[in-house]
Amino acid sequence: MKQNNMLAMILAGGRGSRLHDLTNKVAKPAVSYGGKYRIIDFPLSNCANSDIDIVGVLTQYESVLLNSYVAAGGRWGLDAKDSGVFVLPPREKADADLDVYRGTADAISQNIDFVDTYSPEYVLILSGDHIYKMNYAKMLEEHKANNADATIAVIEVPMKEASRFGIMNTNDTGRIIEFEEKPAEPKSNLASMGIYIFNWKLLREMLIADRVNEDSNHDFGKDIIPAMLEDGRNLYAYKFQGYWKDVGTIDSLWEANMDLLDADCELDLSDPAWKIYTEDVTTLPHYVSADAVVKNAFVTQGCVIKGEVTGSVLFTGVKIGKDARIIDSVLMPGAVVEEGAVVNRVLVADGVTIGKGAVVGAADSEHIELIAKDVEGVR
Repeated sequence: MKQNNMLAMILAGGRGSRLHDLTNKVAKPAVSYGGKYRIIDFPLSNCANSDIDIVGVLTQYESVLLNSYVAAGGRWGLDAKDSGVFVLPPREKADADLDVYRGTADAISQNIDFVDTYSPEYVLILSGDHIYKMNYAKMLEEHKANNADATIAVIEVPMKEASRFGIMNTNDTGRIIEFEEKPAEPKSNLASMGIYIFNWKLLREMLIADRVNEDSNHDFGKDIIPAMLEDGRNLYAYKFQGYWKDVGTIDSLWEANMDLLDADCELDLSDPAWKIYTEDVTTLPHYVSADAVVKNAFVTQGCVIKGEVTGSVLFTGVKIGKDARIIDSVLMPGAVVEEGAVVNRVLVADGVTIGKGAVVGAADSEHIELIAKDVEGVR
């Protein structure tokens, strides 16, 4: 392990139920984003760019596509000798019918033998369903400088939204003195990002003890971190400054895609110094007809545009028919909008067809509508 004897474990087993039909057949981290990426590309690329070369991806629900996708470690430069991305599904039965991880800590606990194989000094725990760019090497530097037992990445959120997050209360040195899970009256706005660095020897001991605790939720936020604080361990907050998005809902996934249209967006997907690696799909360049109108749009390769596209994001292979209008919308790979149809302020799922002359969405809708099934056209 090149990065100071640290390996990474990515928690990628979430069901993603608030994304509705988008996660009926694929795991949340495998959901498409930003024209040609998948959400899992971000933590994997961060690992590669941070010089971390051993990564375990812990999968669970609807994981077939995700398993095959992450198994190709070469996409992120993690296929050289002594490096790799390893798929780690649940191995212990939590009930009679289903193999599941009982909580985030249990996911790591079930894979202690995998971690032990590499004898790391530090373990980096990541959520697999957030969009951001972070140098984990810098976080590790602070962890070591503070002589910490655990370091937790935090981001400042608006105080009025702090009650939605796990909140870290710190002293003047950045040491965490209290953790509150979704407090009704938060004392600070330092929200946990679900990114942790632990000293492996200590964490290993705590996971083994937690495994047999019948009163435990087997969760980092609910059990492991509070136990460390109660024991007087050195826990420090690592303040992250930059773009970060938890795309747990249709609205937030739409917002994260629409952010790419903002010239001042901190998430630069074309930055050669911190590349976001993904699957290299072979396809034709995009085509825009002479009669088409494209304004403030993010258009990916393979798109064919014959209508009007305004303030929208088009993923690979999207086709827009003549006189069709796409307004403030996100169209995922292979979506088709036929002639004369109007698509306004919606998210169209992979491969869905909006029929000729159909109208979906509305400019004044309170929430973003997900179009996950074909819409019949006007006859």
